[in-house]
Amino acid sequence: MELGKETIQLEKRFDLLETIGLLFRLVRPRQWSKNLLVFGALAFSVDKMNLAGMKASLMAFVLFCSVSGCVYILNDYVDREADRLHPDKKRRPLASGRLNPVVALIFGGLLLVCSLVVGFYENMLFGLLLLAYFTMNVSYSLKLKHFVIMDIMIIASGFGMRAVGGGLVLETSFTSWFLLCVFFLSLFLAIGKRRHELILLENNKGSHRKVLLNYSEPLLNQLSGVVTTMTIMCFSLYTFMSSQSIYLMWTIPCVIYGMFRYLYLIHVLGKGGKPETLLFEDKGILSCVVVFGIAVVLILNLHL
Repeated sequence: MELGKETIQLEKRFDLLETIGLLFRLVRPRQWSKNLLVFGALAFSVDKMNLAGMKASLMAFVLFCSVSGCVYILNDYVDREADRLHPDKKRRPLASGRLNPVVALIFGGLLLVCSLVVGFYENMLFGLLLLAYFTMNVSYSLKLKHFVIMDIMIIASGFGMRAVGGGLVLETSFTSWFLLCVFFLSLFLAIGKRRHELILLENNKGSHRKVLLNYSEPLLNQLSGVVTTMTIMCFSLYTFMSSQSIYLMWTIPCVIYGMFRYLYLIHVLGKGGKPETLLFEDKGILSCVVVFGIAVVLILNLHL
């Protein structure tokens, strides 16, 4: 009798641990690398590179991870039927049926409330930005993702809001050129993701994501070329007009190499579906980011 009770308790513990693991997967920790953009303000603000600045930026990073995780939960809930038709997404907790949808929604709701409360407590404007970020992404998940062009622009806007959020918690500001650079870079990544989905799903593209029916490979290639040019131009203008140091222009070759390397991965190697993982998987991209980061910190701190 006691053995039976112990077995039941072990099974309950195992189920609880499995549920916790599935909930953790549901907030997509692999996507958290996107939120590193909040540290952009810290990297480009010499006077904020202290313990207080690092704590504020880290707090913003954690909150964006939490709120974006809530968006992913809602998105997976809405798309769980369509995701079952996708070769990769069918393994997600909700699409595979391993996680109860009600449990996922309750967890997401609690996580959202806690995140917004902390965000408003730390900084009123930052809290409003988190709320706007969540609202925009919910609108995207429910409706706007079906509108051609609009879908990739909303994705890019989300990256821009991350960068602005990093500036708000530090009470600093970005130039318009830097924000445009972030927006166009984000648009570049979103276009690459759509292109990868278009080629991967081929004749079955409409069954997974209806908006793919409105895209073609030549169109996405042309859009990619346009935003590549705009990203490099905006960053170049930012370095020349920055009040920090004109020698930031030395980092322009890093940006050009990173953009061209990513185009190579998309067009030659057929990657780009998961830009958040390419940062760590491709040695060329990772090396470029590391060199770029070190160069920016050295230039700004040495007041060149």
